[in-house]
Amino acid sequence: MRTFEDENGLGWTAAVLERTGPDYKGRFYLHLTPEDGEGEAVPLLDVRWNSERTAARTLETMSPVELRRRLRQARGRAQGQDWGHDRGQVKGADVPAGRA
Repeated sequence: MRTFEDENGLGWTAAVLERTGPDYKGRFYLHLTPEDGEGEAVPLLDVRWNSERTAARTLETMSPVELRRRLRQARGRAQGQDWGHDRGQVKGADVPAGRA
C-alpha cells in the first residue's frame, strides 16, 4: 500500500486488490482510494499483475507522479473524457498489463 497526493493536494491510498474467478492471469489490479473517505474509490482494472508479490514490488517503485497520472486517467475515463491516453479502452476492460 502507498499513499500519495493528487494535483489538488488531497491524499489517496494506492493498493493492490485481487479479482476472483477462474482466470489467474492478471488477477491482481491497482485500486486507488481517497484517504478522507469522501468521493469514490477508483479501480484500475487495466493495471494488472499475475502475482501479488510482483504487484507489491511494482507499487513500491511507482513514483507519486506516476500514481497521479494513473488517477487522472481513471478519472477521465470515468467521466467519459478523453485525456489523450489509453484510446480505445473502456473503463473496466480487460487489457493486458503493460498496455496501460
